[in-house]
Amino acid sequence: MSKDLIVLGIETSCDDTSMAILRKTKDITEVLAHTSYGQEDSLKHWGGVVPEIAARNHLQKVRPTLKEVLQTSQITLDDIDLISVTTLPGLLGPLLTGLNAAKTLALLYKKPIMATNHLFAHLEAVHIDQKVNYPYLGLLVSGGHSIYFLVKNKDSFTVLGSTIDDAAGEAFDKGGKLLGLGYPAGHIIDKLAKYGDTKKYEFPIGLKSSADARLSYSGLKTALRVFLEKNPDIANQIPTQFLDKENDKQAFYDVCASYQHAIISALMLKLRYALNSAKEQGFDKLPIVIGGGVASNSYLRSMLNSKYKNAHFVSKKFCTDNGAMIANYGILHHDKAISYPNCLEMDARGRFLDKKAKA
Repeated sequence: MSKDLIVLGIETSCDDTSMAILRKTKDITEVLAHTSYGQEDSLKHWGGVVPEIAARNHLQKVRPTLKEVLQTSQITLDDIDLISVTTLPGLLGPLLTGLNAAKTLALLYKKPIMATNHLFAHLEAVHIDQKVNYPYLGLLVSGGHSIYFLVKNKDSFTVLGSTIDDAAGEAFDKGGKLLGLGYPAGHIIDKLAKYGDTKKYEFPIGLKSSADARLSYSGLKTALRVFLEKNPDIANQIPTQFLDKENDKQAFYDVCASYQHAIISALMLKLRYALNSAKEQGFDKLPIVIGGGVASNSYLRSMLNSKYKNAHFVSKKFCTDNGAMIANYGILHHDKAISYPNCLEMDARGRFLDKKAKA
């Protein structure tokens, strides 16, 4: 790459409408602009993401989001070398909204498009502002996915283990709903847990005895529901301001801490098996990269940093679904972009199915 590469990233896989413009100059990646819009009001009202409503909200936000990143970066669409857009996995309606926006820009400005897997982009976002060499062990933890990857290079992602039911972020959010904390609740549980005792109550770790990197969180959610049914006095202790530290709320904080401890302990346990699996394939002493929305969790960061000196967390501002990670992925794979007009035939896919995937 002999000249600067300027990439527009578009992310609409779920409920976040996000765009970013990144510039690559030699070995330096610069974030020129990065803007995201969430759908918190809709999430709270419906208790989760409604695909059709999410797609409509994306449609309303695409134009102002694009205008904002162009103004902030002082870049014109003529200056853009490549459009990188999420095409899998995610909710099909929202994905198509972002892809159609990318196609429209490609049609108007004759630009190539990079179809991006946003799971890979979550982990590779570590390269935006950190130096991590390949190969590495990638732990992707988000609302929809919990997966251990062996990342041999930027083109090779092998699944070492994943959840067989709920993801870690889903366990946080569903637990938060049971606790009366609303939706999404992962960040609220993280805050409340700081006041509690992680060992006060014992919640189960799914597939604890299986010697592999598979995860399961559906049983944990059920255990919390049963616990609250048996202890209605605790269920009624929700702090009015969530951080209102009062003695009579202590049991509630302890539940949050113990529940979070079970979620993170499962990730820690199965990480050992993922590392062993990688070692059996000839990859030992790997750096560990942690990305995805749950990578912002303070307890996960504390536990991993205390045990693994080679753990690298994606910066918090790039953990949730965001356009910067999509633009960064476009930079890393700019040679695979589909030129105009062939890029107009691209399609989106809702699910990620490949066990041995090529980026």
